[in-house]
Amino acid sequence: MENERQRHTDRKPADEFVEKLVKLNRTSKTVKGGRRMSFSALTVVGDQKGRIGFGFGKANDVTEAIRKSIDKAKSNLTTVPVKNGTLPHEVLGKYKSSAVLLKPACPGTGVKAGGPVRAVMDAAGVTDVISKSQGSRTSVNVVRATFDAVSQLMNARLVAENRGKNINEMWG
Repeated sequence: MENERQRHTDRKPADEFVEKLVKLNRTSKTVKGGRRMSFSALTVVGDQKGRIGFGFGKANDVTEAIRKSIDKAKSNLTTVPVKNGTLPHEVLGKYKSSAVLLKPACPGTGVKAGGPVRAVMDAAGVTDVISKSQGSRTSVNVVRATFDAVSQLMNARLVAENRGKNINEMWG
């Protein structure tokens, strides 16, 4: 009986995601009876193997807002081509007035990035990257700019297939 219980607690689901809360915001609306509080949550989820997503949820309760944002994040996942713990090439992502520059780094550098960009890179499983956030520092816009940068990344295998070559011919 003890062994059976232990087996059930050790079991992990197939797609286990890391959930990171980037920003939690409280707003209040003044009504006749006083102030009515509302919450919004921005979260990033990832499997630390290259699949990431972000979501934004609003509700009258903190836990409900976080749950909504996580559900939205899991519904729109994208993939990041991670190469030896870093990105394959330098890329600049933009969203409105926010811009995020992502540069690959040598092993041992770590994630040199500010709050929202760090959350995205940690969720993606990138261990070595250098980033610079420019323009607006709004968390939602920085996360969207980071996802724009990630969507521009090219996978070496796909580039080789499109050119009709194999990876060894391209990279020597």
